[in-house]
Amino acid sequence: MATVLYTIATILGLIIIYVLVSSFRLKKSVTNLTQEEFIKGYRKAQLIDVRETKEFDSGHILGARNIPFSQLRQRYKEIRPDLPVYLYCQNMTRSSRAALFLKKKGYNQLYQLQGGFKTWTGKIKTKN
Repeated sequence: MATVLYTIATILGLIIIYVLVSSFRLKKSVTNLTQEEFIKGYRKAQLIDVRETKEFDSGHILGARNIPFSQLRQRYKEIRPDLPVYLYCQNMTRSSRAALFLKKKGYNQLYQLQGGFKTWTGKIKTKN
């Protein structure tokens, strides 16, 4: 019985450590911006929507370029490392992962839309 409890405690401890390390790495990699902050800066930056093409076509922030997260490893060189990169996805999961990937590749000016596209109330464009 005691061994089972030690095993469970160890697993929980490892999960907690993993979550803390991941959030620390993410905090160092990307700056979360409110919609107002995002709007102030994205016109002077590279605005990248990392959602899949179907999601992008159903509605995206005006001026955004679609590089789906599933294609980022092959296409990241389309993004200039010397300019700010504004990322967003539906709810921050993929944009956070994209930021971690781009940080590893040497990108330093990384920003993401807090709350993701689902919270966006600004202008959007749809493909018919």
